[in-house]
Amino acid sequence: MSGLVKAELRKLFTTRLWWIMLLVMLVLVGVGIAFLIAFAGVDQNGSALPARDTAEWAEIAWSSASSGGIFVMILGVVMMTSEYRYQTITGTFLTTPRRGLVIAAKVVAGLVVGALFAVAVLVFQAVTVIPAVTLSGGEFSLSASRIPQISLGVLVTLALYAVFGIGLGALVRNQIAGIVAAVVWAYVIEGIFTGIPALHSVGKWLPGGAAQALMSIDVDTGLGRPEWLPAWAGAIVLVGYGLLFAAVATGTTVRRDIT
Repeated sequence: MSGLVKAELRKLFTTRLWWIMLLVMLVLVGVGIAFLIAFAGVDQNGSALPARDTAEWAEIAWSSASSGGIFVMILGVVMMTSEYRYQTITGTFLTTPRRGLVIAAKVVAGLVVGALFAVAVLVFQAVTVIPAVTLSGGEFSLSASRIPQISLGVLVTLALYAVFGIGLGALVRNQIAGIVAAVVWAYVIEGIFTGIPALHSVGKWLPGGAAQALMSIDVDTGLGRPEWLPAWAGAIVLVGYGLLFAAVATGTTVRRDIT
């Protein structure tokens, strides 16, 4: 099993895609941090972000690392669909005829990749958020800003989103369609149901809502206080989605013809 996981990781890390996606992810998160810095404490028609020297602002800024989930989801899609796109899936299954074992290796590799991306973005958060708070005259506090809990949420979210991508790729098989579906899901469907307070009753059960619950992001920025699940329930729902997508990846790959 360990040999299969190493082989899957080698397939990914010998390409340029992973570091391009990592770079783009950090740029996107950096742009988000820049906006949070620029508009901190600025009144916008009755709603305002907390000031930069507060624990609430640090909490919101640190949690923005979870936006990197779309990039590991796309990597998960590519890890699965590239086998069909370049017809390497035949050689993979000839080498390891037990298809379920191959998918299990891809899932584990996806978890590793997601965790590595999470570590990278959390380090990036540390070198941007902490100076932003301290240079504004605030005192950065791990406990007051709940940084450990949020960091755990980011780690779990990014790791499991890679599994979501693998499951989606196994279901769709077409790489372009899988990537488009991932983007639509993350930025349109989840964006609507988790971003609009009136729709939180549905959004809290989606992966994005479960991730927010795990990190317990409940700061009211003027749009209304979100209604997420308890943190422990968010963790269970998120892991449940991960298991579901892993089962989808295994079931669809085992039953389908590879040609």
